[in-house]
Amino acid sequence: MILPIVAYGNEILRQPCAAVEADSPALQSLIDNMWQTMYVASGCGLAAPQVDRALRLFIVDSAQTFEKMDVRDRKKYFDTHEGIRETFINARITDRSSASWTDAEGCLSIPSVDGPVERSWAVTIEYLNRQFQPQTKHFTGSTARMIQHEYDHTEGILYLDYLKPLKRTLMKGKLQQIKAGKVKPKYPMRYA
Repeated sequence: MILPIVAYGNEILRQPCAAVEADSPALQSLIDNMWQTMYVASGCGLAAPQVDRALRLFIVDSAQTFEKMDVRDRKKYFDTHEGIRETFINARITDRSSASWTDAEGCLSIPSVDGPVERSWAVTIEYLNRQFQPQTKHFTGSTARMIQHEYDHTEGILYLDYLKPLKRTLMKGKLQQIKAGKVKPKYPMRYA
């Protein structure tokens, strides 16, 4: 089932999320619905608060990004792998590289705007996969960026928080339009 994505301005996007319990009702259905919703919205990641669930849960598909890139960009943004399709439950980033890079980021909850965000090139993350099996993995490049972006959602942080003040000022009018429900993406959205 396709779920409406919560728009910028809704307070759930600013709340740190609660841990997911193994016996959480309808958890597997929620995960299935998140994957369907993300693909309908042409996204590469989606966090539970974006579908109005304040849970430490997010999904990332960087494999589709890898598949769409030319060979030169693949070497630049995916230095050690070909992308992932993974569910992250109760994730905790345990290490971030000192090496960082800046790239444009957007967000399904903040349609039609993007901005340059500096992020660590690599992260180590502990999490439970969809079967609630403990994982500890190291990711780099675009995959690490997507993970950091979605992980931030579970902490109540938006990519906007990393933008320079001038960029945020320039986006202010567009952000107000999103809050007011005047920006209509091609996917279902729920406004505050």
